[in-house]
Amino acid sequence: MNPFFENTLHRTRREFLGQGLKGLGAIALGGMLGPGQTARAAMPGIDHGIVDPLHFAPKAKRFIFLYMAGGPSHLETFDYKPELAKNDGKPMPESFTKGQPIAQLQGQQLNCMGPVFPFAKHGQSGQEISSILPHTHKIADDICIVRSMVTEQINHDPAHTFMNTGTSISGRPSMGAWLTYGLGTGSENLPGFIVLTSKGGGQGQPIAARQWHSGFLSSKHQGVQFQSSGDPVLYLGNPAGVDMQRQRDVVDTISSLNADFDTLVDDPEIATRISQYEMAFKMQTSVPELTDISNEPKHILDMYGVEGVTDGTFAANCLLARRLAERGVRFVQLYHRGWDHHSKLRGDIQVASKLVDQASAALIMDLKQRGMLDETLVVWGGEFGRTPMAQGDGRDHHIKGFSLWMAGGGIKPGMTYGETDELGYAAAVNKVHVHDFHATLLHQLGIDHKKFTYRFQGRDFRLTDVHGRVVHDIIA
Repeated sequence: MNPFFENTLHRTRREFLGQGLKGLGAIALGGMLGPGQTARAAMPGIDHGIVDPLHFAPKAKRFIFLYMAGGPSHLETFDYKPELAKNDGKPMPESFTKGQPIAQLQGQQLNCMGPVFPFAKHGQSGQEISSILPHTHKIADDICIVRSMVTEQINHDPAHTFMNTGTSISGRPSMGAWLTYGLGTGSENLPGFIVLTSKGGGQGQPIAARQWHSGFLSSKHQGVQFQSSGDPVLYLGNPAGVDMQRQRDVVDTISSLNADFDTLVDDPEIATRISQYEMAFKMQTSVPELTDISNEPKHILDMYGVEGVTDGTFAANCLLARRLAERGVRFVQLYHRGWDHHSKLRGDIQVASKLVDQASAALIMDLKQRGMLDETLVVWGGEFGRTPMAQGDGRDHHIKGFSLWMAGGGIKPGMTYGETDELGYAAAVNKVHVHDFHATLLHQLGIDHKKFTYRFQGRDFRLTDVHGRVVHDIIA
């Protein structure tokens, strides 16, 4: 017998047995899940994820992260410190800083820098918010301000990596990849994890694509970045002379060839390639419809501050985030690159705030009026905060205490949680680590972070590593 044919026959027979056993397993699984779960798993076109059934009844179905890249100063946004104001210009007490990690201020004279802008109480809840966020004042009763966040990485890139993946080691799966792996995509015609970027207001810190990478998970869970200008997705349109039917034929033919090869090698990445070709074909129709905002009422465009086109601004991206949420996308992450204020703090932070404040508040109000906020978890925050110590006319990186806000998705509205010390240096009451943030996020989406693992190279990995606690105090 021809050795090549014999080898092929052997592999085919082995594959036949392997696939047969998988089929028996699927039948058994269907029996255990019951008819409802089996029907759900069998729905064509939508990946439902591996956590089925969910560990808890979910409060949220989707997640939108308004990510303020660069590290917004908590002392100019959500954490007013009158004692810091009293000590403006005076030496920072060594009892706060001795032996503590400092980024660029190492070896320099450390002087206090008081809050640059006034704060006031807003809403029936009386939450204290800076004057540079006038639109956020309007949603004070809808948000939970967490003032006691802490992280572990003091420079931008590793801090982004830590916030997005739960570790400073590059190459691990991002939050969005974990979510689509566990919960599925939620949409038949769009990816489950979409990234949008904008910039303005300060140093535009670069954002690496590994922040939305799938790591050791299948590449189908990787985030898809929509471009800020031109076609949101490259090569969205067909070349001249190619209509949709011809494109359909090409996709079907390539998928058939890939499927034939997969019967021999049984490689998950081939299955991913097949599904992504199909997704790309569907996006040729779904994405132009998504980005066509001509049917949005003028009062909605005005509420977000959109000028009538999806132009890559943060405002336009917030409107797109709502439209993506309506279409079932599981996780939308909006990066605004403009919050790195080592200098020119007074002027630049006002620019950054103006670019994001109105649209951030509009997104909450819009989701609320559409009855979607209860099932959508929205977070506003960055990778770390800024120092109470001056760096010229700005502030340095800071990891010991910073702020973010959360809304919807079963989070208690109109409350402030946690405190930093009197100078805003370190979280002092109800500290919330990034691992705790991730654990709480997963909990609201119906997942027990301790049970949600993936075995890779002999170890069970999870988003929260071996840490994390659910912050039950902020859950409604």
